[in-house]
Amino acid sequence: MIALLQIIQLLLNLVWWVIVIQAILSWLIAFNVINTHSDFVRTVWNALQKITEPLYRPIRRVLPDFGALDLSPLVVLLILYILTNIVIPNIAQNYLVAAY
Repeated sequence: MIALLQIIQLLLNLVWWVIVIQAILSWLIAFNVINTHSDFVRTVWNALQKITEPLYRPIRRVLPDFGALDLSPLVVLLILYILTNIVIPNIAQNYLVAAY
């Protein structure tokens, strides 16, 4: 059970980094530091979009429209933080207490 929780925590950390990288890449694209005419940048950007869009979609339905400001990555990061630092450690602690 602990190994499963560690794998879940590792995957949640991976998703956290994907969202952070996507946010940085979106800022670089928005300020024309990098260009989406490059095949590599476009491929990376599209891959990150396909990975994160299923996470953002339900949150975007609930959040009000803020125009150009998209708060769904921030909400997903907050949920990931809560899961990684509060929920999973509590489940592991309860499992260890119940096992002994």
